[in-house]
Amino acid sequence: MNPRSGAALLALLFIFISYQSTGQSAPPDEILKWENDIAHFDSLNLVEMSDAGTLLVTGSSSVRIWNSIHKDLAPYQVMQRGYGGARMADFSYYADRIIKPHQFKAIVIFVANDIAGVESDLTPKEVFRLYKDLVKQVRKRNPATPLCWIEVTPTPKRWNVSQEIQEASGLIETYCNKHDDLHFISTFDQYISPEGLADSTFFKKDMLHLNRDGYLQWAGIIKTYLEEASIEP
Repeated sequence: MNPRSGAALLALLFIFISYQSTGQSAPPDEILKWENDIAHFDSLNLVEMSDAGTLLVTGSSSVRIWNSIHKDLAPYQVMQRGYGGARMADFSYYADRIIKPHQFKAIVIFVANDIAGVESDLTPKEVFRLYKDLVKQVRKRNPATPLCWIEVTPTPKRWNVSQEIQEASGLIETYCNKHDDLHFISTFDQYISPEGLADSTFFKKDMLHLNRDGYLQWAGIIKTYLEEASIEP
């Protein structure tokens, strides 16, 4: 990536931090383009209530199109909040509307688009910095709820940047391991083929989104981790 374009993108992505803290800077269009999606969540939050037994599962498109999520994650009671191609900057900006100060059994987050093999990619350290900011945003409203981060799954489409994705995941995992209320749900190894590549049998034709087998695998990983962490239904 061109150093100048990378620096410009980083500045753009972090505008929202000064906007939230001072109210003097407007968030960039790359963040505001999700306003309609978040407004839909506002509407859902008026009619969908959570309690101490609810598992909030939120993040990018893999969460949004998980049509069988309630069945797959049963017996957990699930509140589903996924949208488009969510990235850490916009998710953190809208966190106060996505993650309400309701009671939750746990908050489970999957955001996988900050390193995608395109010019606008963030570095692993930038992803990690945004993750820490997201934790701060969530903790303002949900100070004691277990916060679980699902590791970005290796996909055939983005295999060329899998090393960078793993580096970002490693930074987040190390940070989570230092905090009792933060959890890292490891998924990478479970989606690797015997040849050592991303296993295409778990993905749709786009080689990016999970198919039915991929979601069943995901659900099993998530539930096993929650149970082992004593986050039970």
